[in-house]
Amino acid sequence: MYTIITENDVSEWDDRTGEQYHFPSRYLKYLQPGTKVIYYKGSLKNKVYRNSRLSDNPHYFGIAEIESIEKDPASQKNDYYAKIKNYQNFNKPVYAKDENGKTIEIIPESRLSNYWRDGVREINKEIYNQIIELSDLSDSHPDLQLNDDAPDGFTSTITEGAKRTTYTTTYERNPKLKRQALKIHGYSCMACGFNFEKVYGEYGKGYIHVHHTKPVATSGERTPDPETEMIVLCANCHAMVHRRKNKVLTLEELKDLMKK
Repeated sequence: MYTIITENDVSEWDDRTGEQYHFPSRYLKYLQPGTKVIYYKGSLKNKVYRNSRLSDNPHYFGIAEIESIEKDPASQKNDYYAKIKNYQNFNKPVYAKDENGKTIEIIPESRLSNYWRDGVREINKEIYNQIIELSDLSDSHPDLQLNDDAPDGFTSTITEGAKRTTYTTTYERNPKLKRQALKIHGYSCMACGFNFEKVYGEYGKGYIHVHHTKPVATSGERTPDPETEMIVLCANCHAMVHRRKNKVLTLEELKDLMKK
Protein backbone atom coordinates (compact mmCIF):
# COMPACT_ATOMS: atom_id res chain seq x y z
CA MET A 1 0.00 0.00 0.00
CA TYR A 2 1.21 3.51 -0.83
CA THR A 3 -0.02 6.63 0.96
CA ILE A 4 0.60 10.36 1.26
CA ILE A 5 0.71 11.71 4.82
CA THR A 6 0.43 15.42 5.49
CA GLU A 7 2.55 17.12 8.11
CA ASN A 8 1.51 20.70 8.80
CA ASP A 9 3.75 23.40 10.23
CA VAL A 10 1.20 23.94 13.00
CA SER A 11 -0.94 20.99 14.06
CA GLU A 12 -3.05 19.64 16.88
CA TRP A 13 -1.61 16.19 16.18
CA ASP A 14 1.35 14.77 18.06
CA ASP A 15 3.61 14.16 15.07
CA ARG A 16 7.39 13.70 15.02
CA THR A 17 8.86 13.58 11.53
CA GLY A 18 10.30 10.15 10.79
CA GLU A 19 9.29 8.79 14.21
CA GLN A 20 5.53 8.84 14.71
CA TYR A 21 2.39 10.02 12.98
CA HIS A 22 -0.81 10.77 14.91
CA PHE A 23 -4.07 10.32 12.98
CA PRO A 24 -7.85 9.77 13.32
CA SER A 25 -9.35 6.32 12.91
CA ARG A 26 -10.87 7.08 9.48
CA TYR A 27 -7.37 6.76 8.01
CA LEU A 28 -6.73 3.26 9.38
CA LYS A 29 -7.61 1.75 6.02
CA TYR A 30 -4.67 3.62 4.47
CA LEU A 31 -2.12 3.28 7.27
CA GLN A 32 -1.12 -0.25 8.20
CA PRO A 33 2.23 -1.93 9.06
CA GLY A 34 4.25 -2.09 5.86
CA THR A 35 2.51 0.86 4.16
CA LYS A 36 5.02 3.00 2.26
CA VAL A 37 4.39 6.68 2.85
CA ILE A 38 5.45 9.96 1.31
CA TYR A 39 5.50 13.06 3.49
CA TYR A 40 3.68 16.17 2.22
CA LYS A 41 3.42 19.81 3.30
CA GLY A 42 0.84 22.32 2.08
CA SER A 43 1.43 26.02 1.40
CA LEU A 44 3.37 28.10 3.89
CA LYS A 45 0.96 29.96 6.18
CA ASN A 46 3.42 31.57 8.59
CA LYS A 47 6.86 32.86 7.58
CA VAL A 48 8.21 31.80 10.97
CA TYR A 49 8.40 28.24 9.62
CA ARG A 50 10.10 29.08 6.32
CA ASN A 51 13.55 27.87 7.37
CA SER A 52 12.20 24.47 8.42
CA ARG A 53 10.68 23.76 5.00
CA LEU A 54 12.06 22.94 1.57
CA SER A 55 9.62 25.33 -0.14
CA ASP A 56 6.80 27.80 0.50
CA ASN A 57 4.67 25.90 -2.03
CA PRO A 58 2.90 22.54 -1.53
CA HIS A 59 5.49 19.80 -1.87
CA TYR A 60 6.61 16.29 -0.92
CA PHE A 61 9.68 16.16 1.30
CA GLY A 62 10.45 12.61 2.38
CA ILE A 63 9.60 8.90 2.40
CA ALA A 64 9.20 6.28 5.11
CA GLU A 65 7.38 3.11 6.07
CA ILE A 66 4.80 2.31 8.74
CA GLU A 67 6.31 -0.06 11.31
CA SER A 68 3.36 -0.47 13.66
CA ILE A 69 -0.01 1.01 14.64
CA GLU A 70 -1.16 1.70 18.20
CA LYS A 71 -4.28 3.24 19.67
CA ASP A 72 -3.88 6.59 21.37
CA PRO A 73 -4.79 5.76 25.01
CA ALA A 74 -5.39 9.42 25.82
CA SER A 75 -7.79 10.04 22.95
CA GLN A 76 -11.56 10.08 23.37
CA LYS A 77 -12.02 10.15 19.58
CA ASN A 78 -10.48 6.77 18.75
CA ASP A 79 -7.22 8.22 17.37
CA TYR A 80 -4.11 6.23 16.54
CA TYR A 81 -0.32 6.47 16.41
CA ALA A 82 1.76 5.10 13.56
CA LYS A 83 5.35 4.28 14.41
CA ILE A 84 7.59 5.30 11.48
CA LYS A 85 10.74 3.57 10.23
CA ASN A 86 13.23 3.97 7.37
CA TYR A 87 12.64 7.72 7.02
CA GLN A 88 14.59 9.48 4.29
CA ASN A 89 14.38 13.22 3.80
CA PHE A 90 14.52 14.81 0.34
CA ASN A 91 17.18 17.49 -0.08
CA LYS A 92 15.00 19.27 -2.63
CA PRO A 93 11.21 19.65 -2.81
CA VAL A 94 9.06 17.66 -5.19
CA TYR A 95 6.22 20.02 -6.04
CA ALA A 96 2.64 18.80 -5.86
CA LYS A 97 1.69 20.88 -8.92
CA ASP A 98 3.56 22.00 -12.02
CA GLU A 99 3.55 25.54 -13.42
CA ASN A 100 0.34 24.73 -15.31
CA GLY A 101 -1.45 23.55 -12.19
CA LYS A 102 -1.28 19.86 -13.09
CA THR A 103 -0.93 17.63 -10.02
CA ILE A 104 1.12 14.49 -9.52
CA GLU A 105 -1.67 12.94 -7.47
CA ILE A 106 -4.76 11.88 -9.40
CA ILE A 107 -7.74 13.88 -8.12
CA PRO A 108 -11.24 12.43 -8.77
CA GLU A 109 -13.72 14.82 -10.37
CA SER A 110 -15.92 14.51 -7.30
CA ARG A 111 -13.09 15.70 -5.04
CA LEU A 112 -11.77 18.71 -6.95
CA SER A 113 -12.96 21.17 -4.32
CA ASN A 114 -11.92 19.32 -1.16
CA TYR A 115 -9.25 16.76 -2.09
CA TRP A 116 -6.41 18.50 -0.26
CA ARG A 117 -8.34 18.60 3.01
CA ASP A 118 -7.50 14.95 3.56
CA GLY A 119 -4.35 14.65 5.61
CA VAL A 120 -3.88 11.04 4.45
CA ARG A 121 -4.37 10.11 0.80
CA GLU A 122 -3.95 6.72 -0.86
CA ILE A 123 -1.84 6.65 -4.06
CA ASN A 124 -0.70 3.90 -6.40
CA LYS A 125 2.81 2.56 -6.87
CA GLU A 126 3.27 4.49 -10.11
CA ILE A 127 2.70 7.85 -8.39
CA TYR A 128 4.88 6.78 -5.46
CA ASN A 129 7.75 5.94 -7.83
CA GLN A 130 7.20 9.10 -9.84
CA ILE A 131 7.67 11.27 -6.75
CA ILE A 132 10.85 9.40 -5.82
CA GLU A 133 12.16 9.77 -9.37
CA LEU A 134 11.68 13.53 -9.08
CA SER A 135 13.49 13.64 -5.74
CA ASP A 136 17.20 13.21 -5.05
CA LEU A 137 16.69 9.63 -3.82
CA SER A 138 16.09 8.01 -7.21
CA ASP A 139 19.58 6.49 -7.43
CA SER A 140 19.51 4.96 -3.95
CA HIS A 141 15.93 4.00 -3.20
CA PRO A 142 15.47 0.19 -3.07
CA ASP A 143 12.16 0.26 -4.97
CA LEU A 144 13.94 1.84 -7.93
CA GLN A 145 17.32 0.14 -7.67
CA LEU A 146 18.15 -2.11 -10.55
CA ASN A 147 19.47 -5.62 -10.15
CA ASP A 148 21.73 -7.56 -12.48
CA ASP A 149 19.21 -10.06 -13.82
CA ALA A 150 18.65 -8.31 -17.16
CA PRO A 151 19.43 -10.38 -20.27
CA ASP A 152 22.84 -9.97 -21.84
CA GLY A 153 21.44 -9.05 -25.26
CA PHE A 154 20.74 -5.37 -25.92
CA THR A 155 17.58 -4.19 -27.59
CA SER A 156 17.56 -1.44 -30.20
CA THR A 157 13.95 -0.41 -29.60
CA ILE A 158 14.36 1.23 -26.19
CA THR A 159 13.94 5.00 -26.29
CA GLU A 160 14.23 7.59 -23.56
CA GLY A 161 14.15 11.32 -23.09
CA ALA A 162 10.44 11.79 -23.79
CA LYS A 163 9.38 15.09 -22.20
CA ARG A 164 6.80 15.12 -19.46
CA THR A 165 5.63 18.18 -17.55
CA THR A 166 6.27 18.42 -13.82
CA TYR A 167 7.09 21.56 -11.83
CA THR A 168 9.88 21.97 -14.33
CA THR A 169 10.40 19.87 -17.44
CA THR A 170 12.05 16.54 -16.71
CA TYR A 171 13.06 13.79 -19.11
CA GLU A 172 12.16 10.14 -18.82
CA ARG A 173 14.96 7.62 -18.42
CA ASN A 174 14.53 3.97 -19.26
CA PRO A 175 15.58 1.61 -16.42
CA LYS A 176 16.48 -1.15 -18.91
CA LEU A 177 19.21 1.08 -20.35
CA LYS A 178 20.59 1.66 -16.86
CA ARG A 179 20.75 -2.08 -16.24
CA GLN A 180 22.59 -2.55 -19.50
CA ALA A 181 25.09 0.19 -18.67
CA LEU A 182 25.77 -1.40 -15.28
CA LYS A 183 26.37 -4.79 -16.87
CA ILE A 184 28.90 -3.23 -19.25
CA HIS A 185 30.71 -0.81 -16.94
CA GLY A 186 30.31 -2.37 -13.49
CA TYR A 187 30.11 -0.47 -10.20
CA SER A 188 33.45 1.34 -9.94
CA CYS A 189 33.57 5.04 -10.79
CA MET A 190 35.08 5.45 -14.25
CA ALA A 191 36.67 8.75 -13.21
CA CYS A 192 38.26 8.11 -9.80
CA GLY A 193 37.82 4.35 -9.33
CA PHE A 194 35.75 4.62 -6.15
CA ASN A 195 33.70 1.50 -5.41
CA PHE A 196 30.92 1.69 -2.82
CA GLU A 197 31.04 -2.02 -1.96
CA LYS A 198 34.78 -1.94 -1.29
CA VAL A 199 34.38 0.98 1.10
CA TYR A 200 31.01 0.21 2.70
CA GLY A 201 30.86 -3.55 2.31
CA GLU A 202 27.56 -5.29 1.64
CA TYR A 203 25.65 -2.07 2.42
CA GLY A 204 27.21 -0.34 -0.57
CA LYS A 205 26.91 -3.26 -2.98
CA GLY A 206 25.20 -2.47 -6.26
CA TYR A 207 25.24 1.31 -5.82
CA ILE A 208 26.63 3.75 -8.40
CA HIS A 209 25.29 6.66 -10.48
CA VAL A 210 24.75 6.24 -14.22
CA HIS A 211 25.54 9.35 -16.28
CA HIS A 212 24.47 10.13 -19.84
CA THR A 213 27.39 11.58 -21.80
CA LYS A 214 24.86 13.15 -24.16
CA PRO A 215 22.37 14.89 -21.85
CA VAL A 216 18.84 13.56 -22.24
CA ALA A 217 17.44 17.08 -21.89
CA THR A 218 19.18 18.26 -25.06
CA SER A 219 19.42 15.10 -27.14
CA GLY A 220 15.66 14.52 -27.34
CA GLU A 221 13.82 11.20 -27.52
CA ARG A 222 16.26 8.64 -28.88
CA THR A 223 17.99 5.34 -28.10
CA PRO A 224 21.39 5.99 -26.48
CA ASP A 225 24.10 3.36 -26.60
CA PRO A 226 24.66 2.13 -23.00
CA GLU A 227 28.28 1.24 -23.86
CA THR A 228 29.43 4.50 -25.45
CA GLU A 229 26.90 7.10 -24.24
CA MET A 230 26.40 6.06 -20.61
CA ILE A 231 29.10 5.86 -17.93
CA VAL A 232 29.15 5.08 -14.21
CA LEU A 233 30.31 7.69 -11.70
CA CYS A 234 30.42 7.98 -7.93
CA ALA A 235 28.21 10.65 -6.38
CA ASN A 236 31.07 13.15 -6.05
CA CYS A 237 32.27 12.83 -9.63
CA HIS A 238 28.70 12.94 -10.93
CA ALA A 239 28.10 16.18 -9.04
CA MET A 240 31.27 17.72 -10.49
CA VAL A 241 30.29 16.74 -14.03
CA HIS A 242 27.13 18.84 -13.60
CA ARG A 243 28.76 21.57 -11.47
CA ARG A 244 28.16 24.30 -14.08
CA LYS A 245 24.72 24.82 -15.60
CA ASN A 246 26.12 25.78 -18.99
CA LYS A 247 28.77 23.09 -19.14
CA VAL A 248 28.65 19.31 -18.66
CA LEU A 249 32.17 17.90 -18.32
CA THR A 250 33.27 14.92 -20.35
CA LEU A 251 34.89 11.97 -18.61
CA GLU A 252 38.28 13.03 -20.00
CA GLU A 253 37.83 16.62 -18.76
CA LEU A 254 36.90 15.35 -15.30
CA LYS A 255 39.99 13.10 -15.17
CA ASP A 256 42.18 16.02 -16.24
CA LEU A 257 40.84 18.13 -13.37
CA MET A 258 41.76 15.41 -10.88
CA LYS A 259 45.28 15.15 -12.33
CA LYS A 260 45.78 18.89 -11.84
